[in-house]
Amino acid sequence: MNVYLIIILAILIGNYVLNLIVESLNLRHLRTDLPGEFKGYYDAEKYKQAQNYLKENTGFETVTETFFLIITLAFILTGGFNIVDRWARSFHVGPISTGLIFAGILLFAFQFLHLPFSAYHTFVIEEKYGFNRTSLKTFILDILKSWLLTAIIGGIVFSGILWFFGKAGNLAWLYGWIALTIFQIFLMFIAPVVIMPLFNKFIPLEEGELKKAIEDYAKSQGFKIKGVFKMDGSKRSTKSNAFFTGFGKFRRIVLFDTLIEKHTVEELVSVLAHEMGHYKKKHILKSIIISIITTGLMFFILSLFINNPGLFSAFKMEKTSIYASLFFFGFLYVPINLLFSILVHILSRKHEYEADVYAVSTYKQPEAMITALKKLSVSNLSNLTPHPLKVFLQYSHPPILERIKALREERVT
Repeated sequence: MNVYLIIILAILIGNYVLNLIVESLNLRHLRTDLPGEFKGYYDAEKYKQAQNYLKENTGFETVTETFFLIITLAFILTGGFNIVDRWARSFHVGPISTGLIFAGILLFAFQFLHLPFSAYHTFVIEEKYGFNRTSLKTFILDILKSWLLTAIIGGIVFSGILWFFGKAGNLAWLYGWIALTIFQIFLMFIAPVVIMPLFNKFIPLEEGELKKAIEDYAKSQGFKIKGVFKMDGSKRSTKSNAFFTGFGKFRRIVLFDTLIEKHTVEELVSVLAHEMGHYKKKHILKSIIISIITTGLMFFILSLFINNPGLFSAFKMEKTSIYASLFFFGFLYVPINLLFSILVHILSRKHEYEADVYAVSTYKQPEAMITALKKLSVSNLSNLTPHPLKVFLQYSHPPILERIKALREERVT
């Protein structure tokens, strides 16, 4: 039996089993007793609803993963990739165009199969728990816009990678890495003003107490605000959030309208101070640098598997190609990506603690920050007691109770 096929099957099944174990442990780690910190924020019925939300989402995700594992295994073992490759080659349009057809068929098929799962999650689960505000029209438009952006941006990136690996010889991985890095940085600059407005409206925060409080705080920290915007998050969900995006003159702080509705001025400034802390502590820059380094390593490893006969044999391919190599390498890269994601999540959780400390040490409203975190958790029905393994493998933020504990200790010191 082909050794690459054995490895790929082991990776796919092993990753699936690992997720099952993690989710099972996470469900068993649920606590029926409401943590003392949340008394007065959760009542018994609301807390039970949060746990049911977790259980239902976990079950749904398990069904989804099971379905796509079966489809993927069947597709590999029956030579599905080779069938798609034959069709793509039948157009006789050159290696890059053939690669785009090959990739387009596979990605469209995946998106099409995922549609009923996405619709069920949005219109059944999210609706059941009072989150969904997405209309059918918005749902369809979001899908079409996402597909169009994927075709344009993904097509540019995929074509560029194929061109470099087809023309640049042994240093193709290096040139491809540099080109992709430049393109990604370019997207970071233009996304807030070109891409994100395709999905949501961003309205400058109106004059009033909140805007003045934000401007006063930013001025006290020597932070030049390029824009504080309110986003119509309520267009799709009742869930709340805030984030920092963009660079240079495109830099902006974004508050969901649902967040503004549910929090006091002090709580909102605390949330903003946390986001500003990420910028002041250079967390965003550090994350970008790490992403660039890991992308470079990925390109180098990829270069070792381009047109590998054994790898193509595992997928029952009749002919080798650079474009198919990229897809097949993705299966082998899963364990490496898992390792990188664990390290990135560890660093991200550390950054979240640091941003919390920055917020309370500069704005000096620790209780407002704690209250904001509690309200966010309740309004989003967050899991208050995730299993440590779940946190270790998948959480980019520390569990809420640990964040609150750290904030109280910081206030004492």
